Amino acid sequence: MTEPVREAGQCLCGAVRFDAVIARAEMGACHCAMCRRWTGGVFLSVECQEVVLADPDAMGVYASSEWGERGFCKTCGSSLLWRSKDGAQVAVSVQAFADPGAFPFTTQIFIEEKPASYNFREETEVMTGAEVFAAFAPGNDI
Repeated sequence: MTEPVREAGQCLCGAVRFDAVIARAEMGACHCAMCRRWTGGVFLSVECQEVVLADPDAMGVYASSEWGERGFCKTCGSSLLWRSKDGAQVAVSVQAFADPGAFPFTTQIFIEEKPASYNFREETEVMTGAEVFAAFAPGNDI
């Protein structure tokens, strides 16, 4: 059995520092309207099993829906993570890690909400919002 991969991460100013246990060492992109507004672009993230904050008070949390919330640095405003309110899913910004290029780009979700003005060249798995909800949140309506 392999040991879990642990990575240290931080926001732009360093006020929020954390250790994360990486669930899948792959990067995904979320094109939903909320993520695009929250990040000013596409939310590129890594799925994590656990995130331990050095100073939990440094991170602000915004409840963006009935089932999800977004974490950001209270000082510099960096978008850091999305997590389900039950803690079952945590997606951490790949940009918070020292080597974002270490995570291959494999998945795009909410593909139907992606603006026509950009495309990625990599071939990835794509999922609509309905497919994401069916896979990860049975019973939740979009």
